[in-house]
Amino acid sequence: MSGPVHAAFLSGKSTTMMNRVYPDGSTFPKRATQARSAGLFLTAAIMAGFLDMNDAAAKTPSEWFDDVTLAGQIEGGINANVSRPANGVNFGQFFGDRANQAQLDQLTLTVARAVDTTASSYDVGFMIRGLYGADGRYFNIAGVTDRLMTSRYQFIVPQAHIDVHLPWLTRHGLDMQAGILASPMGVESLDPSLRPFYTLSYTTEYSTPFEHVGAMFQWHLTDHIDALFGVDTGNQVSFGRGDNNRAAAGYFGLTASSLANGKLSLTYLGRVGPENATRALGQRANSAQRYWNDLSGSYKISDRLSFTGELNFLHDEGLHANTYSFVSYLSYQLTPTLLLNYRGEIYRDDSGLLVTSFIANNAYMQATLGKPTITQSAPPTTYGALTLGATWRPVLGHSVKLFEIRPEIRFDRSLNGTRPFNDLRNVGQFTFGADVVLGF
Repeated sequence: MSGPVHAAFLSGKSTTMMNRVYPDGSTFPKRATQARSAGLFLTAAIMAGFLDMNDAAAKTPSEWFDDVTLAGQIEGGINANVSRPANGVNFGQFFGDRANQAQLDQLTLTVARAVDTTASSYDVGFMIRGLYGADGRYFNIAGVTDRLMTSRYQFIVPQAHIDVHLPWLTRHGLDMQAGILASPMGVESLDPSLRPFYTLSYTTEYSTPFEHVGAMFQWHLTDHIDALFGVDTGNQVSFGRGDNNRAAAGYFGLTASSLANGKLSLTYLGRVGPENATRALGQRANSAQRYWNDLSGSYKISDRLSFTGELNFLHDEGLHANTYSFVSYLSYQLTPTLLLNYRGEIYRDDSGLLVTSFIANNAYMQATLGKPTITQSAPPTTYGALTLGATWRPVLGHSVKLFEIRPEIRFDRSLNGTRPFNDLRNVGQFTFGADVVLGF
């Protein structure tokens, strides 16, 4: 389905300092014009106040620069489909969406300095990451990089932010990030080294946001509880012509880590704000709210076995659409270098407007801005998906920090009889994927 109505929806992670739960049981420290200006003024004021303090630099300039790191990563893969869909697209999949075609998914270069979030003094860091590859089509930000390339391989800046640790309010203080940020919501990440599978779940693709321009805060309330909140211009949009409406959006939530003797971690994140384009819905797009809710938890069953669950609900007032989903993950460390992974998901799209394949290379961003483009979608459908895979990570040493090979087999099926798969011909779809990740 194409056209301005369908293009209104978009949903739409690279790590932040917000605590996020991953399937192996670990956690990663991760608009109205007036509202937008107020958020920028607040960020500027905090930064200015911080920089004016004499004791802000706990380290000398040379020591500070010694902590700056440079890292690169390459990922390539293929996602085979024996049914050979006529349009060449694996329906409902973003990464590995082109059936039976090998591709360069990501070539990334990252310059960063991590802040010490446990310090009793001020600390400043940053992250700048550039990405080139097929995955860039889905993580662009309108008004920033969306017009640089329109081919299958695109360049994006998924992260470019200042990080500040502020020893305020509580013993553990407050952490802030401002700039281009990866969304903290959800289990799976853009960074392939931080997720268990090559492909993504429906929940990640259609019911969690991807990228923002704004500020996020993590307030360390206790040793185990953090409050999360933030404000941004919207999912994958920026300012001026790079925005799809005139309203801001924001996060709120809590994360609890190292519970149950260090075995249990929980994160709830909510998000509210208009996300549809005025080109598609008219002026009501500025006030029609989208409500995102995501609860995830990870429990370390044993030294080798970990469970992660994710429960998600999304409601969009402008589209009169809802999604409900549950995703479960199991990870078993068979050997020091071999990890076995399971993912099972049930996902309900009650309008048929959210789960979509983007046929053209620039279709995702065109749809974000409410512009007509080439897409394909199904009627209201309840999707079931089962993915089995393995991650082999031998230690190569020398300058190679990471080497992994991840084969997977995935079966998707409509549970209510619709035919969304293989160019709208089949009730189900088998794909066989694999990718290789090299980090240095």
